[in-house]
Amino acid sequence: MAENICISLAVQRVSSSVPPRGQLCKLFSPGEIIFPQSDFMRGHGTYPEDDVLKASVAGVMEQIGRLISIKPLKSRYNGEVGDVVVGRILEVTQKRWKVDTNSRLDSILLLSSVNLPGGELRRRSAEDEQMMRKYLIEGDLISAEVQSIYADGSLSLHTRSFTYGKLSQGILIKVCPALIKRSKTHFHNLPCGASIILGKNGFVWISPTTADSNSSGGFAQNLDQKVGKADREVIARLRNCVLALATNKIPLYSTSILHAFEESEKYLVSELLNPESMLDIAILTQHKIQMTEDL
Repeated sequence: MAENICISLAVQRVSSSVPPRGQLCKLFSPGEIIFPQSDFMRGHGTYPEDDVLKASVAGVMEQIGRLISIKPLKSRYNGEVGDVVVGRILEVTQKRWKVDTNSRLDSILLLSSVNLPGGELRRRSAEDEQMMRKYLIEGDLISAEVQSIYADGSLSLHTRSFTYGKLSQGILIKVCPALIKRSKTHFHNLPCGASIILGKNGFVWISPTTADSNSSGGFAQNLDQKVGKADREVIARLRNCVLALATNKIPLYSTSILHAFEESEKYLVSELLNPESMLDIAILTQHKIQMTEDL
């Protein structure tokens, strides 16, 4: 029985006005010259040699004023106070939960750092401690904020705002933390009909947009609500777009994801898993971003 084989030439996929793949993102290899050392200050991932600044790891350059750093492409998450993260509950212990946040050590969510159901603000009692498993158990996914950093480097989280809490139905994607662009908000209700949380720790959560009530203190989890086929297709398309951008080292933020979603509409959802389609979307997205910045 004959099988249909789909072949697409590069000329058909990518416009000649779009920059080639090598220009998508400037990656530095260990030992590669970044800038003359006399003009810039050295940061993490760099070292001075022969009056020039070189990269000590493979990654993307980050410049803050005269400070030059190289962010590794593959690394564990190094948290900062105020970061929005997505994590998974690993263990319920005395007055605290241990959370996997893609960092070197397990993060800690104290019982005193969560809002109780109803949003009550009071001291935690022994009864509250006994009810901890009713709030969060092993395997639950949560969104939280980094409150502080302990001396050993582990993170202390909190979910005191109703913005944070237990996550319900959706898809979790793991990408390189360095690709998540820091912005004013990491919670986005996209016009395509889905919501996305871009955790600075590299965990991305995509879910259908719903109007949840905040009266539960962030512990509501409605698993009975059916997600329609159209919503599932949107979520799956967004998921494949995020993977296409992450595979090609494009920074992840609301604008880049929306551009990728728009460019992906010429493909079926299943076709977005094709490496050629992923490269096509990444290049066209980068081209749109560059055109926007040039205006």
